Amino acid sequence: MTMRRRAALQAMVWGGYTAVSVAMLASFQSLSGSLLFVMLALGALLWAASEGLRALALRQAWLDGSTRSLVLRLALITPAAALGVQLTLFGINSLGLALGWLEFPRGVPQGLGVLLGYTINTTIMLWLWMSAWLGVQTLNRWRLGEIAKWRAETAARELELQVLRAQINPHFLFNALNNLRALINEDPARAREMVSRLSNTLRHTLQHSAKPRVPLADELAVVRDYVALEQLHHEERLQVNWQVDPATAGASLPPMLLQLLVENAIKHGIARTPGGGVVAVDIARDGPLLRIAVDNPGQWQPGVSDSTGLGLANLRERLQRAGGDGADCRIESGAGRVKVSVQLTA
Repeated sequence: MTMRRRAALQAMVWGGYTAVSVAMLASFQSLSGSLLFVMLALGALLWAASEGLRALALRQAWLDGSTRSLVLRLALITPAAALGVQLTLFGINSLGLALGWLEFPRGVPQGLGVLLGYTINTTIMLWLWMSAWLGVQTLNRWRLGEIAKWRAETAARELELQVLRAQINPHFLFNALNNLRALINEDPARAREMVSRLSNTLRHTLQHSAKPRVPLADELAVVRDYVALEQLHHEERLQVNWQVDPATAGASLPPMLLQLLVENAIKHGIARTPGGGVVAVDIARDGPLLRIAVDNPGQWQPGVSDSTGLGLANLRERLQRAGGDGADCRIESGAGRVKVSVQLTA
């Protein structure tokens, strides 16, 4: 809230309080200039006291502490501020009477009891004001916190979406287009089939990557399309052995997880192995867990990032967030082959 808006609200609150007080006082006795001055001074002092309490609450971060600490501060500091208001008003009245500027009707109650009563009344008014202000501050904090959380979640999803979209290797796309261009003249029917497969792969990347999980059947379909396009480039060098347990029907997984594993197997295994080889994809179900193993020819050196691809680091992070209990990723190497095993909640 801007300073101007806050000043207007304060003027409305304490001006209204002063107007009501003056009206109530006028209903019991004739209203003199001195009494009107005192009521206006009281309204101004309450305004100043409320601003002082607000500044103190902000400076000492009352809302950052415990509820007990907040209640204790309100119980002690607010009455002290109310007492300060009444003592200041008493000083103003005394000075005005001494200088002859003020004159009160006879019979106006005075004494410690009256001061205590006025202090209690002022305390209640300041408590009400502080309760309203603290309530608004708490609501604003909650609202800003929710907005910040939504923005963080949106930013995280957008970042993940960008990463996932970038998972499709640009070289794969260029190779696929070049191979399709050559295939158009040689085998138009197969070229049309491969164009459909490329379209399916790109559509899956754009549409499904925004979802937390997708059906395994959909992921398998797009990976088969991806493999078919890669086989255009690698030809006989790329063979894929699929082992998919029928029990995995109905399972789901984070989008492009399987595609990422197969892409790494081709990029870091087949492409770097003279003569190519076989990529073995084994998908099975073990109770509530879905187990995926992708095995390819090649060597793996722990700690060397380009030996497994930067995508596997992203894979582990996604498994922690979307893989459920028991999510895990392991890499094994031996006998000239590398095996990446992933398990997650089906």
